[in-house]
Amino acid sequence: MGRDRAAEWAEQRRQAIVARAGAEQRRREAEQQEAGQLVAEFVAEALARGLRQTRLTALAYNGRTRYRTGLTGWYVDLARIHAVDAAGNFYLLTVPASLRARLAGTTLQPQPAKLVVGEGGPDGQSMPLAALLRRRLDAGDRWPETESAPATS
Repeated sequence: MGRDRAAEWAEQRRQAIVARAGAEQRRREAEQQEAGQLVAEFVAEALARGLRQTRLTALAYNGRTRYRTGLTGWYVDLARIHAVDAAGNFYLLTVPASLRARLAGTTLQPQPAKLVVGEGGPDGQSMPLAALLRRRLDAGDRWPETESAPATS
């Protein structure tokens, strides 16, 4: 009888784990869909306002070197590590340091946007995506280019 109870308990636990994983996956998909909609609205508004796009560079993890990416779009944060292109793709612009990237540039893949950018990072470095995009739109073409940024390679 004890084996039957243990097997029943193990099956209930397995089902609970599967249900929790499914719920988490649905939550992530809903968040990505909502964040994607915010990015699409940002792009539409940025294009309607005629906001100037810039060549995007990626920052090495060491924080000292920037690499060409071949992308153009809008930086959406002052650190220039999050950006959006005109196609509505969201990019995290950080890469490993590399001599090859210094010479030839680097290739980045779009990332799913999150509703809170920088979540899980140091205190004060996370911000709701909607607020970040609104701040960028409100700044228009006056968006600050940091003067102390490392030279682009």
